[in-house]
Amino acid sequence: MPAIARPTEPAENRLLALLPSDEYERLLPKLQQVSFSLGEVVYEFGGHLDYVFFPTNSIVSLLYTMENGTSAEMGLTGNDGVVGIALFMGGGTMPNRAVVQSAGGALRMKAKVLQDEFAQGGKFQYLLLRYTQALITQISQTAVCNRLHSVEQQLCRWLLLSHDRVKADELIMTQELIADMLGVRREGVTVAAGRLQDAGAISYVRGHVKILDRHKLEQTVCECYRVVKDEFDRLLG
Repeated sequence: MPAIARPTEPAENRLLALLPSDEYERLLPKLQQVSFSLGEVVYEFGGHLDYVFFPTNSIVSLLYTMENGTSAEMGLTGNDGVVGIALFMGGGTMPNRAVVQSAGGALRMKAKVLQDEFAQGGKFQYLLLRYTQALITQISQTAVCNRLHSVEQQLCRWLLLSHDRVKADELIMTQELIADMLGVRREGVTVAAGRLQDAGAISYVRGHVKILDRHKLEQTVCECYRVVKDEFDRLLG
């Protein structure tokens, strides 16, 4: 994780941006800018966190890894939320791995500072709890989607959720990484991505996925994407 600096502009994290201006200004000195690289491990299963992270233009995947090394994504967090909810939910240790899916920046806050701020109640606590409820919906819907829907629909859901959380049409990620996130074989991702490319929805070249026609992705995706998006909008819109 490279150089650290204090934020100088209004929060690019949508969760922090919902805070009243006076509360955000009070928290601002307690936030530091950091940057994540692709594939960086933010925390491991069972580990302790010294910081909580509010992504700005990065995306972090929450993964569960089996004993045989296979993994699948439970949910993802971008500029809509926070990484490390166990710190304020009382869990203490992390129940999963968190890996950077899309490189970029984040704002970090010391664990003790977050816990003290959360204990005060107020808008900050309210927003963190609302986000947690939205994240639980995403995790639940991901489990349903991975069980009932095609790899192509799962890929569309994943691309749309990622696109919502970055300010660019191009996502840098390998098919191997996508397969790990979806918990499917790489060959399945190759076939699904090929169909979307043939339909003109995306372009995929050497680890670069470019969204060409979002409307076509929305036509192909299952209802799981809309369920998750509507719940986030309802709770934090």
